[in-house]
Amino acid sequence: MDRIVVVDADPEWPKQFQEIAAHLSPFLADSIVRIEHVGSTSVLGLAPKPIIDIDVVVADEEQVPIVLGLIESAGYRWVGDLTVKGREAFEPEDAQHLPDHHLYLVVENNRAHVDHWLLRDALIDDPELIERCAAIKRDNAVLADGDGELYVALKAAFVADVLTKARRDHGLAPVEYWQPELVEFLRPSPRRCD
Repeated sequence: MDRIVVVDADPEWPKQFQEIAAHLSPFLADSIVRIEHVGSTSVLGLAPKPIIDIDVVVADEEQVPIVLGLIESAGYRWVGDLTVKGREAFEPEDAQHLPDHHLYLVVENNRAHVDHWLLRDALIDDPELIERCAAIKRDNAVLADGDGELYVALKAAFVADVLTKARRDHGLAPVEYWQPELVEFLRPSPRRCD
C-alpha cells in the first residue's frame, strides 16, 4: 500500500494552483465560468495531503460535454465521477510539468461545487476548525496505513458536520451526507479519530 502523506501547509500552493490554471486556461477559453482552487491546499495553515484540488466551473449542464472534451485536449483523461454525482474527475495523461493535482469539472453551484466551496470557506473562516481538521487528517493518515478509502471514511463524519453547519449558516437546504459504517473499512484494531 502507498503511504498517505499529510504535510505542513506550504505557502507555494496558491502559486502551484495558478500554474495549473495557467496551463488549462488557453484550452478552456470562454467556455467556463472560472477555475477555482478548492480542497485543503486552498486553506492557508491547514496540513493536508500535498495535492492541489481544482474545480473547472461551467455555467450549466449543457457545457459539461463540451468542456469535458476541452479538458481532454489539455492532456487529461476523463475518469468519471468517482462516486460523486455532479463532479467529473480527470487524471493527467502523463506526469506533465505540473504539480500533483486533482482536477474536477462541476456546474456552478451544483451540489458537488457547493460542497467544495462551502468546506473550503468554512475552514478559512475558523482557525480552530483548521487545527481540528489538521489533527484529524494526521491521525487518520496513520490509522489508514495507506488505505485511501479508509482515510476518506475516517474523516467523513467531520466533513459532514462542517458541511451541515455551513449549509445552515448560508440558508441552504439540508442534505444527507455520507456516513460510512466504519466496521466495513476497519482492520482489527484501528480506532476512529475525532
